[in-house]
Amino acid sequence: MRMLDRTREAQKVTWIGFFVNLILTAGKLIAGIFGNSAAMIADGIHSLSDFVTDFIVILFIRISGQERDKGHPYGHGKFETLASVLISVALLAVAIGIFTNSVQKIYATLQGETPEVPEAIALIAAAVCIAVKEILYRYTAFVGKRIDSPAVIANAWHHRSDALSSIGTLAGIGGAFFLGGKFAILDPIAAVIVSFFIAKVAFEIGFPNIQELLEASLPPDVEEEIIRIIRNTDKVRFLHHLQTRKIGSIYAIDVHIKLDHDISLVDAHDVATEIEEKLRQKYGKQTQINIHMEPLSENENA
Repeated sequence: MRMLDRTREAQKVTWIGFFVNLILTAGKLIAGIFGNSAAMIADGIHSLSDFVTDFIVILFIRISGQERDKGHPYGHGKFETLASVLISVALLAVAIGIFTNSVQKIYATLQGETPEVPEAIALIAAAVCIAVKEILYRYTAFVGKRIDSPAVIANAWHHRSDALSSIGTLAGIGGAFFLGGKFAILDPIAAVIVSFFIAKVAFEIGFPNIQELLEASLPPDVEEEIIRIIRNTDKVRFLHHLQTRKIGSIYAIDVHIKLDHDISLVDAHDVATEIEEKLRQKYGKQTQINIHMEPLSENENA
């Protein structure tokens, strides 16, 4: 499959998921509000997190994809990182709000207050959402495997995780609806469970991006692969002072290499160029690479 066709397929399935999440979010929130279901409202906010994340990423990806300029010599990749951190903070705040509100309802029920029983619309909405998300998972996974795209396959499993979390929502609403009375406490209990799912998403989005903003190094396995590529380059005798970081979706690599002290400037330049080509072939054309070349001392040579 040609690269252009592959990109179009990936974009198509992503946009389909985007609009499905939009419809599901609106449906869940409406069903939760009119169906007196805290669990369904929480699940709707969970879906809203997917929708908002997709929307902000699509918005900021255009900024982060801009070429380097005088004010941003390393590109605009950090805009995407900052957006992800803001999303995670907002999601965490939502999770805390849902958790607090639901715990208050649970406490009130334990103190003798009779909770509201969810309406049938909330139960139906939960069942429909599970079915739709499972279908979306299967379709997205099929496309991802056909075009061999890890990102699309990962997005498919995100759809599957949403379906699994909605099963808990369905159980809570179903128990409250069919059993009624004190068993209506199952609805806010399900909302508490969903709040943990939202907090988990917030952590998974926020932690690696905060690490990136703090200039954390690339994962050890990536650095080991970088070292292997450089060491396997002809005429490189040693390497040291490897420093790596991430700028949005782009890797930045700084390294010192040692060459024989009698090598010509042209040959040294060719070695550096070969390393750059290998690293960009592995990690993308936008990879930022800075190579400092040093002569091997006579003691080291010996």
